[in-house]
Amino acid sequence: MASSTVSEKLRTQLKALPARPGVYLMRNAEGEVIYVGKAARLKDRVRSYFGSPHGMEPKTRALREQVEDFEYIVVANPGEALLLEATLIKRHQPFFNIRLKDDKRYPYLKIDVQNPWPRVYITRRIEKDGARYFGPYASAGSVRATLDLVKKLFPWRSCTREITGTDPRPCLDYYIKRCIAPCTAYCTPAEYAEVIEQVILFLEGKSDHVLRRLQHQMEEAAERMDFERAALLRDQLRAIERTVERQLVATIKKEELDAFGLARDGDRACVQVYFIRGTQMIGRDNFVLEGVTDAPDSAVLTSFLQQYYESAQYVPRLVVVPAPPEGAEEIEEMLAQRRGAGVEVRVPERGEKRRLVAMANDNAREALEQMQVKWQADTSRTARALDQLREELALPALPHRIECYDNSNIQGTSAVSSMVV
Repeated sequence: MASSTVSEKLRTQLKALPARPGVYLMRNAEGEVIYVGKAARLKDRVRSYFGSPHGMEPKTRALREQVEDFEYIVVANPGEALLLEATLIKRHQPFFNIRLKDDKRYPYLKIDVQNPWPRVYITRRIEKDGARYFGPYASAGSVRATLDLVKKLFPWRSCTREITGTDPRPCLDYYIKRCIAPCTAYCTPAEYAEVIEQVILFLEGKSDHVLRRLQHQMEEAAERMDFERAALLRDQLRAIERTVERQLVATIKKEELDAFGLARDGDRACVQVYFIRGTQMIGRDNFVLEGVTDAPDSAVLTSFLQQYYESAQYVPRLVVVPAPPEGAEEIEEMLAQRRGAGVEVRVPERGEKRRLVAMANDNAREALEQMQVKWQADTSRTARALDQLREELALPALPHRIECYDNSNIQGTSAVSSMVV
């Protein structure tokens, strides 16, 4: 809208709004989606934007001034609205929403348990294919380190060859005790499946289960007088015990939780998350949010949680946060739908969980400060480059838009052109 008045077109649309839960998308004069919101009653929520502007937050007033059109999607309940809102925010990245910056595909470890001889490998794509996924990991380096560790501790195959059991001899991995050689039928399918089950338990943070199973298998091998296998299991047992001792977070009891911290400065915020599984902190990650200027912490956390868990492969039983998110019950309902079981979102008031959130807050603040230094350096470097370009091309002012074109063809036919802005 060019002014604070509501156009006839919008008035007609507002009258037709249903009193049902749903999601609405607001568009500007160019047809761009500039805001996505959810509502328990679309009729009441959307109309609230077009009432008296007095008392409105500056950001809401600015949004209202730009809305030329809107559409809505009716859903069955507020939980579905929350999920759909997160999906649409990720798709459209609206200017007036709190947005996850650089929403990229994070690496996971994948075990294709549908394969009779599964491997463990890195992927950035999650599919509904019956496989087991573990992550996300903060970087390619951290997921590779975990993969290397799992390979050292458990003798699964890392090759991509077809397993027939008829190969004349095993590869080097067998001789250095990194594989039990299904390629030569040196192991049965059940024995190989047991190795993969141990890998899964270890990645789930259930190291004690793995240790008990290996101890039992070692004792059974010794009773059968299979001392070579007993020695192999003993060495594996000791290696895992040493690893677990290094990885233990001694002050944290057995838990399955994600702990979040929040730091803010101006229009940006940083969220730090710790992944706790069993007695291990299996990883942590940082996320940047934009467009948070006028939003309270509760709204920032709500927006982040719904966007983050909308695509997360795993949802834990407990989520601990530094402040109560807006619509906490709706968030819990959404997470329960994703998990298939109950999820609690809690602000810890004492004990180790409170200290864990405080640590996440501190690290979020540190991460945000480091990012700001980088952003300032990038901005300065870009400004210098633009100024140099202005001088070289004798431009009257700094360029605000640069378009690059390229044309290609195959011997004068099948021409293709592209533009980068």
